[in-house]
Amino acid sequence: RDELDELNTLVAGLSETPPYIAEPNSNSTYRNVMAGLKQFLSTNGTASIGGAALGEDKWPISYDDFVTTLANYANFRGPGATYQGDVVYNETMTDIQAYRAKLEYVRLTKKFRGEILDDASRQIEAMDATREMVESWDNLQPAFPYSDQYIAIEGFKIIGDELYRNVGLAIACVGVIVLVTVANFTAAFLITLNVAFCIVEILGFMYAIGIVIDSVSVINIVLAVGLSIDYSAHIGHCFMVKGGNDNNARATEALADMGSSVFNGAFSTFLAVAVLLFSKSYVFKTLAIQFALTVALGVIHGLILLPVLLSIFGPKPYASAEDPHEMEVVEIVKTAAPEETIHPEREYSSESLDTPVEPVADVGV
Repeated sequence: RDELDELNTLVAGLSETPPYIAEPNSNSTYRNVMAGLKQFLSTNGTASIGGAALGEDKWPISYDDFVTTLANYANFRGPGATYQGDVVYNETMTDIQAYRAKLEYVRLTKKFRGEILDDASRQIEAMDATREMVESWDNLQPAFPYSDQYIAIEGFKIIGDELYRNVGLAIACVGVIVLVTVANFTAAFLITLNVAFCIVEILGFMYAIGIVIDSVSVINIVLAVGLSIDYSAHIGHCFMVKGGNDNNARATEALADMGSSVFNGAFSTFLAVAVLLFSKSYVFKTLAIQFALTVALGVIHGLILLPVLLSIFGPKPYASAEDPHEMEVVEIVKTAAPEETIHPEREYSSESLDTPVEPVADVGV
């Protein structure tokens, strides 16, 4: 009882350093039913809350009297109505099962581009330091700290690791799938590298426009891996089916064949999320901004950066790829008009041998 009454001495002077607990000098920052009861007993005695006998230490002598006195004090009709929800008893009201003391953190925020935001790093420090402090109280019953903000702070604590892990695994899976489908290590590596560059740039734009790393933005980043691969994979595969030894010509032909389709697909995807850019919902607006960044950067990387990389580092074409020059010769042979036989019994125009004219007269023998 005395240790709980003097709990304020254990949490005083911690407002400037972790765990950043506000000074326990008012009812708004510190609430402890044991301290309130001790002050009441010292001033008023037990006459109005059961009349139990007090010892020299100003506490009820027996445990049963203490529980009864506390129950009479901390209920909605007693002098300690403020504390009525801080003590839990058994069904017969003869034993205390749980006890709560309320502390308050100082405001842990920071100013970023004119806006007041939660300082996630300091909040994490406060949560961890509070847990360590409570575990160090060996002279009290086993206890644990709890706050409804801990759920969000736990998210802040692990979101960075989850971002790196999930995005890394997504890019690795994309790389394996591209390698299987493209069947060329160099091409698969360049396509996967293109996707990685795109994700890094999306994160850079997020910082520039003020989108924080939270559960919503991390989910969208993982989705961006799957969206951005589409714009690069088609160009890379088309490059591989183009024959010849001139990588510049192969990259140009790949863009000529597939570039418009890739661009149209990206534009339609952008139109699908463009309406959400005007949403007032944080979730929808963040989704729209990140998807728009994914589409824009994915197209730029797929139609500009990847062809340059393929022209410089591009691998040889598939063995089944046809040489564009051989295809041109075959096409010319197939479309050339056959020579026409000139018959002596017909007269032809001097302007063209392709079109016969009617004979002037028949020659008899």
